[in-house]
Amino acid sequence: AGTERARASVQTLLHVPYGNGDREKLDIYFPTNPSETFPVLVYIHGGYWQCLSKDDSGFAAPPLVSQGVAVVAVGYDIAPKGRCCPAEAAAACIAQHPPALPFVLCLGHMDAMVLQVRRSLVFLMEQYPRIRGIFLCGHSAGAHLAAMVLSTDWTEFQVVPDIKGAVLVSGVYDLEPILHTYVNDALNMSREVAQRNSPMRHVTPAVPAACEVLVAVAQHDSPEFRRQSQEYSQALRAAGWSVSLLDLAGVDHFDIIEKLSEDSYVLTQVGRRAVPRR
Repeated sequence: AGTERARASVQTLLHVPYGNGDREKLDIYFPTNPSETFPVLVYIHGGYWQCLSKDDSGFAAPPLVSQGVAVVAVGYDIAPKGRCCPAEAAAACIAQHPPALPFVLCLGHMDAMVLQVRRSLVFLMEQYPRIRGIFLCGHSAGAHLAAMVLSTDWTEFQVVPDIKGAVLVSGVYDLEPILHTYVNDALNMSREVAQRNSPMRHVTPAVPAACEVLVAVAQHDSPEFRRQSQEYSQALRAAGWSVSLLDLAGVDHFDIIEKLSEDSYVLTQVGRRAVPRR
């Protein structure tokens, strides 16, 4: 309902393709009164990498577009399509420069989802030169994908997105604990794939241009979500990143993100401060 209201009240450009995958599309919500250049918040949806879509992801747009910020909801091909992809083929294609999806069906493989989100940012930088500053926001599986973006070696893509900040909400930063749970039934990850795509294993030393990171977790998140949020924020801080951990009282794993449509919600206000109007 929140996305429907946003689409009805905000100038949008929907289903913009950034690649050839079924879900390699973006929804763009433009600022109400855009300046010559403007920042963009890129939202990456959750759903345990196997449900939800960008079509559920516009609810946070109205409070931001009214402040001169564009919002982009990223689509990516979710599992279980990844069952069809030989791991060797996926790894070989990711090793290309720039990385590419293999000709065999690998959409929905964890490697492919990470690559798609990275490529969506490259597309934005190339197609929309008015963008000045990208701010990432991801929830749950989307926070995992956003965290993987922070570990990217952009020299492989020949474009360096201007990432100014990241808001990671109730994320998963170590994939190994889910290998033997029902979540992996659709993902079909091996230990190697899980390790390759675990942000905790790929925290890079902060460089002078490193963005600020906010790691948010709900009071009523599961103990594992809370543990991973705390340990990932500590790992970033130890590597020299500017990172804050926000423990939100009175919310659970779902309404911590759903309440972003509310102007008075603390995370909405924090997000506004984190994404300065240009």
